[in-house]
Parts: sequence; C-alpha cells; structure tokens
Amino acid sequence: MQPTKTELKNILLSYKNKINENRLPQLAYLIIRKAIRNLQLPPGETFLEREMTEMLDMSRTPVREALVRLEMDGWIRLIPRKGFSVEPIMKESIQQICQIAEALDGVAAELATLNIDEASIKKLESLIDLQESLLYESNLKDWADVDDEFHNLIIDYSQNERLKSVMDSHSDQLYRARVYTINDRELPARSIIEHRAIVAAMKARDSKAAQTLMHSHRKRGSEEILAILERKSKNNRY
Repeated sequence: MQPTKTELKNILLSYKNKINENRLPQLAYLIIRKAIRNLQLPPGETFLEREMTEMLDMSRTPVREALVRLEMDGWIRLIPRKGFSVEPIMKESIQQICQIAEALDGVAAELATLNIDEASIKKLESLIDLQESLLYESNLKDWADVDDEFHNLIIDYSQNERLKSVMDSHSDQLYRARVYTINDRELPARSIIEHRAIVAAMKARDSKAAQTLMHSHRKRGSEEILAILERKSKNNRY
C-alpha cells in the first residue's frame, strides 16, 4: 500500500536523520533512491518537484540536482516543469542486472572464501538463522532485508573494491524487484538451504564450490523474479 503524503514525509525525514551526509544534493539523492528502493515511492507513480522539496525540507536546487542524477542512473524520468515519475520495474532491465549479479556474486563468493575468517563465517551463519526465524513468522519484508545483508557481506568479504562498486550500482534495483515480487513467490525456504550450502563451502575453503553454489542460487532466484515480472506485464496489457 502506498503511504499517504504525511506518512511519506515522515519516512523521508527519518532517512534524512539517519544518513550521514553533509552535501545536500548527495543527501537528497540518497534519500529519494532509498525510498524508491523500498517501494515507498512506487514504480510508475508521479511526484511534483515542489512536493519533494517540502517533504525533504530542502531548497529546490539540491533536490533538482539529485533528481537529474537519479534520472541519469535510471531510477526516475523527469517531467519538464512538473516533477518526475518513478521508473517501472521492467523485465528486460532486471534480466540484465540479474545476469551481472549471477556472475559477480559467484566471483565474490570465490574470493570471500579465500579471505574469510571464523568470525565472518559465524556472522553469515547468524544471518541464516535469523532468516529462518523470519520465514517461520512469514515476515517476508524483513527476510528480504536480511537476505540483502547476507549477499552484501559476502561481497564485502571478497575485498575487491571494483567488484563492490559495480554491484552497488545494481544491487538496489535488484532488491526493489525482489520486494516487488516477494508476495507472488513461494516462501523462500529453498534459499535458506542454499545459503547454508554456500557458507559450508566457504567454511571448507572450497572456493570453486562456493562460486558454483552462489551462481546457481542467484540464477534460480532470478528466474523466479523474471517469471513473475513477465506475468505481471501480460496482466497489465489486458
């Protein structure tokens, strides 16, 4: 359900208070991007630039700079003299992002296996345990957040800054697609089994197995998301 204007303002201001950034254009960019990522600014919805400046409690200039950058990064489409519309979640675009994630997450798992220590293994195992509890409670939104943290940690453990930079530019779009489709998918019990297998391979220092398991895991998840986006696209035509 889309938040009311008051609820949306409170959400945006809460992000503003939590993000440690002094440059106003960058701060506005991060706030709006986060709200799009979390579907609080839903796909296809239109917003006035004036409304956004009021909700962010900023002047027009930094918000305008942020919107121009968000359009360049593929998050929104600017509407001259009005505001912007949030880009829809398109199967073709997500498919390309999934192909990148499948390959690079596999590489990240391989590299992380070579670098990981016992404390990091335990952190990943604790996240899987938390996912299991959230799944039992049918708390799919928090489950998706922990899933995102699990994959991002493995990317961090790869200690490859260029890989991390590439994935950072796509991971939020992939997260948005996962949350958008999560209620149309089967409960992700299989993902927990696959996560445990990936961590077991990392614990055994089998980097090739970790890469193969991660690639397979990402590919299966991507196929589920893309199939749902295809169905939604067909339903919207009629």
